[in-house]
Amino acid sequence: MIQVWISAAALCATTLLGSVLGFLIKELPHKWNDTVLGYCAGVMLAASTLGLIVPAFEQGGAGQWWIVALGVMAGAAFLNVLDLLTPHLHHITGLDPERHVQGTSLSRVMLFVMAIALHKLPEGIAAGVSMAPDAGEAVSWGVTLGLSLQNVPEGMVIIAPLLVAGVSVLRTFGIALGIGLLEVLGVWLGFGMGTVSVTMLPVMLGFAGGAMLYVTSDEMIPETHAHGYQKQATYALLLGFMTLLLLERGME
Repeated sequence: MIQVWISAAALCATTLLGSVLGFLIKELPHKWNDTVLGYCAGVMLAASTLGLIVPAFEQGGAGQWWIVALGVMAGAAFLNVLDLLTPHLHHITGLDPERHVQGTSLSRVMLFVMAIALHKLPEGIAAGVSMAPDAGEAVSWGVTLGLSLQNVPEGMVIIAPLLVAGVSVLRTFGIALGIGLLEVLGVWLGFGMGTVSVTMLPVMLGFAGGAMLYVTSDEMIPETHAHGYQKQATYALLLGFMTLLLLERGME
């Protein structure tokens, strides 16, 4: 139970840390933003595959591979539906400050914030499911680490559009806090589902892994390749993948 609280607190705290950095830095140059996001994408790839999908196959056994595969596709499809309702993050996060001032309405900015918020709940569920009793300690911390690293730049990117659109500093911080707390709710929902139904744990691990893979492929990687810095973003992705792989090996 303490591990679940630590995971939830880490995810919320890193979102708030990113928000504080967003207040201080205002606008991170694309070169560094794409490199940092590429590193986070690599960590997310390792966390989703090694931390969720592979353990799902181990939990399900040889005869249950199709259940895990179905869970992975269902997780991706779930976020695909969310993307039909809200704008793609990389369509908005790449805007320069001048374009925010001239052409971005408050309603569009709030759609962008809602898109991030809606992604936080399934991400929190992914961390919570990995904390289920049979999921394994190294697995759970790997997923939490991957999501925590992603939360920092994601927390940063919600600040500048809100401030430029005229939202007050206090209300902007309140929105960031609400997004962080939504991820905390997801952690406890995921942990509860994984604990109550142990027989469903493989499909839920697969679902969480598929959702994380979708976010990485559809949102994070396209953003890192949108501004001409794809080479360093690619090497940063490899470094992030190896970082989590080595950390997980060290936990064994």
